[in-house]
Amino acid sequence: MIKRGQLSDYFEGVGVKRLSAVDAEPTTSNQHEVGTTKKMRDDFLGENHQEKFPAIYIWLGGDQEGFTEESWATHYDARLNKPRAAEWRLYYPSNPVTVAMKAGDTLFLAKDQSGVLWFIVAPEGSTSEQQLFWLFGLRPEGKSFVSREFSNEEPELDFAARFILDEIGVEFEEPEADKLDSIIEKFGTTFPKTAEFSDLARLTLPEVRAEDDPDAALIAWLDHEEALFRRLERKVVSSRIEAGFVVNSGTDVDGFISFSLSVQNRRKSRMGHSLENHLAAVLRAHDVRHVRGAMTEHKHKPDFLFPDLETYQAAPAEGDARLTMLGAKSTCKDRWRQVLAEAEKISRKHLLTLEPGISEPQTDQMEASSLQLVVPSPVHSSYTDAQRGWLWSVGDFINEVRARQG
Repeated sequence: MIKRGQLSDYFEGVGVKRLSAVDAEPTTSNQHEVGTTKKMRDDFLGENHQEKFPAIYIWLGGDQEGFTEESWATHYDARLNKPRAAEWRLYYPSNPVTVAMKAGDTLFLAKDQSGVLWFIVAPEGSTSEQQLFWLFGLRPEGKSFVSREFSNEEPELDFAARFILDEIGVEFEEPEADKLDSIIEKFGTTFPKTAEFSDLARLTLPEVRAEDDPDAALIAWLDHEEALFRRLERKVVSSRIEAGFVVNSGTDVDGFISFSLSVQNRRKSRMGHSLENHLAAVLRAHDVRHVRGAMTEHKHKPDFLFPDLETYQAAPAEGDARLTMLGAKSTCKDRWRQVLAEAEKISRKHLLTLEPGISEPQTDQMEASSLQLVVPSPVHSSYTDAQRGWLWSVGDFINEVRARQG
């Protein structure tokens, strides 16, 4: 296993607060600003009057609602050269993110190691809010910022933490990623099929056995494949950028945009396929009978159907105790409802996801819809105590299916 990074590799510190009407709504206040605390200034903001920071503004709404804006923010002492005590504020210009935010939303204000401020806003009670509370280890209290500085004593970033960093757009590479070069060398600057990459990830982690711990194995394989993919992606992208985007008529803007989109789309689609590949390997290791992508009613194709399509087709409309279905989605968001329409003969659905910290209102909706969420046990810590009592691990699911299959 290669060494993993820490939060301190990316951020100096972070503050979190619940936005008030004065903080968030220009119609309530003419000021586009939030007050900072002495601890924030001591930890990571400093006290340089009128310091203008480059800033990344991020709105994390519901499904498919996130967006980002690059801009700036100015930190200043509103009481400079005045008799009363210093009063430091962070002024932000109007932009799509600050227009979208409202009182009650949560602001996460972090400063990265290059001096850029991250102004991240998540709606109250949202999955994004719960994920960031867990990632940064802070929750708002009262009206002022609560903050902390990051040090090299922080634990290494686990799968869930890197998942969340990726969601907010933090580009990362493992500190010892060069150790992977010998594994991916044969691919040059081309991507293999996902199934081949998944096989390679398992083959090069011979010490990991799904028979011993299916949850740990699934995460270890996914983690390893992700690191291999990112290392190869860096080589492929570097090679393409070095070649340049030039055509006879000048700069190839369309070519650049097309290439950029292909990079993003490959990242998104690959994780879903990778999850299914490794999950199938876990099921094989436990001799669980299953079929992938079998077509049921209305041309629906559950990701995994147990024990097989023949048993499903022969079952009456009210179902058969031996039948189980499992959807597999690397991220849920609002797409979990798609699973409810699959395999009509199975009333209780199961859905495996890698997404950390899904909000309680959403998991309550899942439970009310007779959907059981399955999450690898290393990700359970990002959920609340109440949710953990309801969540299934991969091992729990395997035990249930094996019991049904006899």
